[in-house]
Amino acid sequence: MHSAVLTIDPAFALGPVRPRLFGSFVEHLGRCVYSGIHDPGHPTADADGFREDVIELTRELGVSTVRYPGGNFVSGYRWEDGIGPVADRPRRLDLAWHSTEPNWVGVDEYMRWCRKAGVEPMMAVNLGTRGVQDALDLLEYCNVPGGTHFSDLRRANGAEEPYRIRLWCLGNEMDGPWQTGHKTPQEYGRLAAETARAMRMIDPGIELVACGSSGRGMATFGTWENVVLTEAYDQVDLVSAHAYYWEEDGDLTSFLASAVDMDRFIEDVVATADAVRAAGKHEKRINISFDEWNVWYIHRAESQPPSGDDWPIAPVLLEDRYNVADAVVVGNLLISLLRHADRVHAASLAQLVNVIAPIMTEPGGRVWKQTIFHPFALTARHAAGQVLRAAIDSPTVETAKYGEVPVLDAVVTHDAETGGLVVLAVNRSTSEPTALEVDLSRLGDLAVTEALTLANPDHTWTATADDSTSVLPEANATATITDGRLGIELPPVSWSVIRLARA
Repeated sequence: MHSAVLTIDPAFALGPVRPRLFGSFVEHLGRCVYSGIHDPGHPTADADGFREDVIELTRELGVSTVRYPGGNFVSGYRWEDGIGPVADRPRRLDLAWHSTEPNWVGVDEYMRWCRKAGVEPMMAVNLGTRGVQDALDLLEYCNVPGGTHFSDLRRANGAEEPYRIRLWCLGNEMDGPWQTGHKTPQEYGRLAAETARAMRMIDPGIELVACGSSGRGMATFGTWENVVLTEAYDQVDLVSAHAYYWEEDGDLTSFLASAVDMDRFIEDVVATADAVRAAGKHEKRINISFDEWNVWYIHRAESQPPSGDDWPIAPVLLEDRYNVADAVVVGNLLISLLRHADRVHAASLAQLVNVIAPIMTEPGGRVWKQTIFHPFALTARHAAGQVLRAAIDSPTVETAKYGEVPVLDAVVTHDAETGGLVVLAVNRSTSEPTALEVDLSRLGDLAVTEALTLANPDHTWTATADDSTSVLPEANATATITDGRLGIELPPVSWSVIRLARA
């Protein structure tokens, strides 16, 4: 058995647990919207056609924000197609996913769904095929109370009060050659700066996210962030980070260490943003919106869009089935996001329903939770207060992709008001349990209130509509406190949450 020690002190906090770290993403892609959140013929559908069983699970998942409507989709989207009487809305070709967009759901429906699900909207504007004026028109429609063309159009469409959306994305992945309206960093940086400046003339209180590079492996990575932020630094608040390239490809040891790569990604973006800050002598800091992240088996058949003359509505796309190891990695990626809470101020698990998602549905039928649902929901529910700086003394394992990495990874949150402590831990070993010891001596008398572990001897177990409950986080009876030290045994390939309260 491996042994690891975690040392913490409440005086050393990294930053607050930010609710926006637990965001998600709804794009007009595959079955995420149609037969995902929206399925008018479903037995649980409400008057707007939204599945109430999906809304219930969205609340249980603990989602705080939802980014919309893309994603690659937004770079060719005409937002005005999705307002007004549904019967009058046009059908359009969606070039991003080779599909037909019927526009049954648009801005107003999305905002009604956000209210029902209790989430904050995060709206993206089209800077691919459109630009400054289109962004201003959409902002006017959403945030101006009335008395102008687009604000009065919103009121005529049934929304008397403005939506007051605070968080806006200035396009999506504009360095990607696959993006409709793909741009150079100079082109995009200038456009983002001008769009941001104009949008703030309408609503100075909005928060704006500039597109970072669409992946750490892109040839543009680093240079893109530097050029874009040099152009737009004073006009934006956050820069985006996207990552999906974590998947088990026969190398389980490297896969379980995926959070090491996320750590490096975040640190690289922070370093670049801070270099621009220093060079430009700026006062504020640009922080990160990690607004697309997940495990994604990008080369599987279900991830390949239609082609030729086939332009279907809501085809099956990107419908990965996640196993136990995938859930452990997702839990570890959340640990990484929390560990960087000083600079990662928002994040979005991509996506919410059906498309590389924690929630799956059958059209007109059942809904169920994938394995990745559980670490996200438990982390969102229990992490609170401040993220503490944790010193980890752990044995290491050699990986082909990331070199030597700790077997044990963990993060700790502390709520000073209640005294509550939450330990989130992952055992990356593929074969050996790890005995974790946490020094609690600086935190007073604590007692274990709950310890849950997600693991299974078969790490490839996958939830289905027929069986989504055989493998769930279970009570870990090994968690004990002796002489101010928490001890717990973590099985191989596992994710755990341990909650403690004042004794």
